[in-house]
Amino acid sequence: MNAATVILLLTLAFALWTGLRARRGVTMDLAQWSVGGRGFSALLVFVLMAGELYTTFTFLGASGYAYGHGGAALYILVYTCLAFVMSYWLLPPIWRFARRHGAMTQPEVFARLYDSPALGLLVAVVALLALVPYLVVQMKGLGLIVELTSYGTLSPATAVWIGASVMTVYVMLSGIHGSALTAVVKDVLVLLVCVFLGLYLPYHHHGGLGPTFERIEAARPGFLALPAEGRNAVWFSSTVALSALGMYLWPHAFSAVFTAKSERSFRKNAVVMPLYALVMLFSMFAGFAAVLEVPGLSGGQIDLALLKLSLKTFDPWFVGVIGAAGMLTALVPGSIMLISASTLLARNLYRPLFPRSDDARLAVVSRLAAPLLTLVAVLLTLGGGSSIVALLLMGFGIVTQLAPALLAALVAPRLASRHGAIAGLLVGVGFVAFTVVTGATTRTLLPSAPGWVHDLNIGIVGLALNLVVMLGVSRLAPARGAPSPRVPLRRPVSR
Repeated sequence: MNAATVILLLTLAFALWTGLRARRGVTMDLAQWSVGGRGFSALLVFVLMAGELYTTFTFLGASGYAYGHGGAALYILVYTCLAFVMSYWLLPPIWRFARRHGAMTQPEVFARLYDSPALGLLVAVVALLALVPYLVVQMKGLGLIVELTSYGTLSPATAVWIGASVMTVYVMLSGIHGSALTAVVKDVLVLLVCVFLGLYLPYHHHGGLGPTFERIEAARPGFLALPAEGRNAVWFSSTVALSALGMYLWPHAFSAVFTAKSERSFRKNAVVMPLYALVMLFSMFAGFAAVLEVPGLSGGQIDLALLKLSLKTFDPWFVGVIGAAGMLTALVPGSIMLISASTLLARNLYRPLFPRSDDARLAVVSRLAAPLLTLVAVLLTLGGGSSIVALLLMGFGIVTQLAPALLAALVAPRLASRHGAIAGLLVGVGFVAFTVVTGATTRTLLPSAPGWVHDLNIGIVGLALNLVVMLGVSRLAPARGAPSPRVPLRRPVSR
């Protein structure tokens, strides 16, 4: 067994120990298990949200997309910073509403906002549809990282099964407390490793960042700019808009809002989070450094760029450290997603079928759902072949369809009725699902449309259809009686 494999296994054991230790002194009822008893400090909320937002997508996807698509990868930095700015106004009213009504899941918030259990059930289904590809992203990334950094000692399938088992054990026993504590370790290690790789690899192989980009431009002119077709300015702008709107609509990101003790946590985090986005910039630098040093990767293989260059550059022990950081970027966000999905299944799908279930029964159901969801994700991972960014963009196309109904409820309560919200969501998600299943694009669906329409992110097209249908149906079938309770974006100032 080589040094890298030993470091990987020790890190895995340490993650399990840390996750289990987090449950000490906590009575693990459903509220503690899923939302930390709504008592996390601003620092813990920051770590938790960073832990779930910076995943294998940060470690492999960002570097791989920079390697494979050049300047188009910068959309990642733009959308994350825009989402952080939006969170300053978006998250506090969601927190206030959830706290007032005792909501623990995303579907419960939507159901309460529109006084519609049917909408809550639909949101639960959409949330699960979006979470599955995101969980697969984490498992896929875990397999890639461990296989390469263990020098083939551990196969992808073995890595996925072991990592998924460890994650499931500490999720079942410690819940969100285990995820939060493990996220502290993960964030420190990932920050150090990504910054080092982003600076060292360009200097080691090309003499610096400037020479790196100069050599790439000389060898592949135009690679660092947006192309005239395909991933051009229209694609870039529409993808940024889609991703920024959807970043906090992922069920696990939405549920993390409920853990905070105070709404001030979100405003503090909104100030600091854009600086944290620099982690992805350093990851991209490593991807750019690999363009000329590790040529020939294509398709889903572009995700291997950072690891391939690291294997070429470093001794096995440090490759193990890189692999350990990457492994944690899969385990920590994956555990948060698992908790969110399990709670959602128990409270929003199981409880409507068995309405007499108390919190104790729901807590048991939530914990039993965790290994079942993990099994589904693992089986899909072992049978899939898409790149990490492709999987993530598919998930974004689905989850962002929740934006029109949510924003309408927060900004203009009388703009959308429950019927309009349901109809718009069905149309938007249906359209995105249709394109995923059939492979249809705007070019095949609208061949005579202007060229810029063909370059739009398909999720934005679904969002536009969603909005039109929501507003149209709301005009035809407005809400009857008193409007459902909504929450203003700004907290009223007492005089």
